[in-house]
Amino acid sequence: MIEIRLLEKDEHIPYELLLLADESIDSINKYLLKSKIYIAQKGSEIIGIFCLYKNNETDIELKNIAIKEKYQRLEYGTTLIDFIKTEVKKNFKTLIVGTADVGFRQIKFYEKNGFIKFDVRKNFFLENYPEPIIENGERLKDMILLKFEL
Repeated sequence: MIEIRLLEKDEHIPYELLLLADESIDSINKYLLKSKIYIAQKGSEIIGIFCLYKNNETDIELKNIAIKEKYQRLEYGTTLIDFIKTEVKKNFKTLIVGTADVGFRQIKFYEKNGFIKFDVRKNFFLENYPEPIIENGERLKDMILLKFEL
């Protein structure tokens, strides 16, 4: 069983978890201060994190979601997604998430959780990260956007 809650303003931000899903602290800081940050705890251990960013009055974006490596593939990610859907459907119509075009495991995870592909941010990783990012043996280039209608 895990507890999911908002990170308190005076609490340490667990960048080590955020960096599992985003390779640059500078990139994280671009959205972090304008996001609601939630953590998932198993007892006193923080095992997961996610950030929600309001795009407009109808759309909210999941900017970062990460589970500590030793807890991955144990359905905690799906638990977080289910919590997010319940939490945001009160005020928004669409939940959006973006991931790398070569992030096959992440795309499959989101599709398994009801998201559908709807757009591409061309050259996103080339224009927003100073150093090349390699995943699955390929350099990240485009961001695939997926949405879930609430």
